Amino acid sequence: MVKVTALDVPIAGQVRRLGFLAGEISVPDDFDRMGREEIEQLFGGDA
Repeated sequence: MVKVTALDVPIAGQVRRLGFLAGEISVPDDFDRMGREEIEQLFGGDA
């Protein structure tokens, strides 16, 4: 089943920018490996 809805559009003159939080947050270098062992165990892995 699918629900189709309208997307919100920016208010006239308002621009949504990529990178608007640049410098405000940081992502660890190992983000893609964080919790790897626990996740593998949840899915029946042998880690």
